[in-house]
Amino acid sequence: MTEVNRLDVVIVGAGISGLAAARLLGGRGQKVLVLDKGRSVGGRLATRRIGGGTADHGAQFFTVRSPEFKQVVDRWLAANQVYVWANGFSAGSLGGVEHDGHPRFAARGGMNTLAKSLAADADENVIFQVNVTVKAITLTAEGWTVQDDAGNSYFSRKLLLTPPVPQSVALLGDTINQLSAADREALTLIEYAPNLCGLFVVAGDVLLPEPGALQRHTEPISWIADNQRKGISDGARVITAHGSPGMSRKYWDRSDADVLATIQGALQPFLAEGASITESALKRWRYALPTVLHPERYLLANGVAPLAFAGDAFYEARVEGAYLSGLAAGAALA
Repeated sequence: MTEVNRLDVVIVGAGISGLAAARLLGGRGQKVLVLDKGRSVGGRLATRRIGGGTADHGAQFFTVRSPEFKQVVDRWLAANQVYVWANGFSAGSLGGVEHDGHPRFAARGGMNTLAKSLAADADENVIFQVNVTVKAITLTAEGWTVQDDAGNSYFSRKLLLTPPVPQSVALLGDTINQLSAADREALTLIEYAPNLCGLFVVAGDVLLPEPGALQRHTEPISWIADNQRKGISDGARVITAHGSPGMSRKYWDRSDADVLATIQGALQPFLAEGASITESALKRWRYALPTVLHPERYLLANGVAPLAFAGDAFYEARVEGAYLSGLAAGAALA
């Protein structure tokens, strides 16, 4: 077993909430360790290579509604890291573009580049460790002990949990019973819908309206986007297709092959004559879309050593909301 020197804060999860909190806490002189089970930081700011191309397979774009997030996005714009992709998306031939006045931003190279940028800009007090699966969290007289599946232990005075809330609750184990009844109830009220995401490499053209995406909230395949037309996949045409919450629940227990075949069938009408799918892959997001939100930006637990919960299920289920949740939780812990 490896024991890490005591820290001020351990953050579990290096999605945009964890990254926002880490940057704030590190900038205030806190010694912070961020742990994530993924191969890189980002969470659902997820981009992958497939068939010589690139595809966003988690969050597809983001909007800006708050001055706090605008400051971050303005830096990204100045560095040419992001661009306005669209002002809305068509729902199909019978529907116009849905536009609420907020431009939809995309990231050059894919959404994951934004997570890596946030991590790179963090203070030197912040340490990131990826490929680390947290196994258990226990409460001690002096704070928190976090154990991973490799036998390492990490000790901190404060703890921030940013995974989907059911996963955070599972990590706490019996410690969850030391939280107040009100906090436990608030956490159990939060709900999510799953998402089945198919990635398809296409030889030939795909017939999608400008800017190369459809957003159809009432259809089984609710999102279809051409990553090449989006501007992040020069090497190949890669289509991202998201199943709706209803479709994803219905097919969740099916094999990858069955799910991909179903999504591919729905894509067929959008393939130009002579176009074919040459490669495909499936990503399962069990907790993709918060459907019942916590009414505040974060939850600071009562009756235990400093412990906060944050993420996109807190107040606002958007990329921006997840960022602001982490920022608020970090400020509370600082």
